[in-house]
Amino acid sequence: MDTYIAGNKAAWEEAFENRAASWGADITERVRTEAYPFFNAETKSALQKLHTEGAVIGQFCCNNGRELLSLVKSGRAKQGIGFDIAENQVAFANEKAKELQLPCTFEAVNIYDIDDRYREQLDVVLITIGALCWFRDLKRFFAVVAKCMKPGAVIVINEQHPCTNMLATEGEELFDPEHRTACRYSYFEHEWVGNDGMYYMTQKSYRSKTFTDYSHPLSEIVSGMCGNGIVVTGLQEFDYDISGGFTSLDHSGFPLSLIIQGKRS
Repeated sequence: MDTYIAGNKAAWEEAFENRAASWGADITERVRTEAYPFFNAETKSALQKLHTEGAVIGQFCCNNGRELLSLVKSGRAKQGIGFDIAENQVAFANEKAKELQLPCTFEAVNIYDIDDRYREQLDVVLITIGALCWFRDLKRFFAVVAKCMKPGAVIVINEQHPCTNMLATEGEELFDPEHRTACRYSYFEHEWVGNDGMYYMTQKSYRSKTFTDYSHPLSEIVSGMCGNGIVVTGLQEFDYDISGGFTSLDHSGFPLSLIIQGKRS
């Protein structure tokens, strides 16, 4: 396992151990009572247009499993398979699947190491915000994703827009509240290393184990897909934030999030 990935595994498991009591507490009730909970309106619309009934759906970097559980239940899928590196998050997701009596299984694995048991198993692939940044090599990442997709399988990616990687967020040394859209970092390549924890999960600041993530331009995402036989079939860009870091820029004309759709040729 690459050193930075092993470090991220330890940091994510530490964050989950220190999660706030509210983190994941609403999964069971919302999945049972709502249609497509945990998806924003545009992603929900994109997913509803897919043929998910009776399908096998896979999610890469599934976190606590809530989105896959939501899609499998609302989309009437045959099976859901989630992959994540954090063993305690995967155990939590499997417990939720059992509680909800949904045909979902979650596996703790480094995405790069997913083996041939999953070759051409998936009809639909889901990737949501905060997944792509944890991989230095997106060509290698999408090679694994494509391997798991059946010919003709579709993929939906809802991510933070790569343009936001140029911006500083509140609390960073380069942040200037008077110039929130000023370019502070390279659009094309940047490695981020931090020990500030995972606040959205823990709701507290703490000195954490080291997280390492990477910026990727849009061209790198598209090239990673196309270079592995995934044809891009749709691209939507939005001026609203889904990361929680740039909500002050919502509807100001700056690209903040996107949806990319594709199909394995």
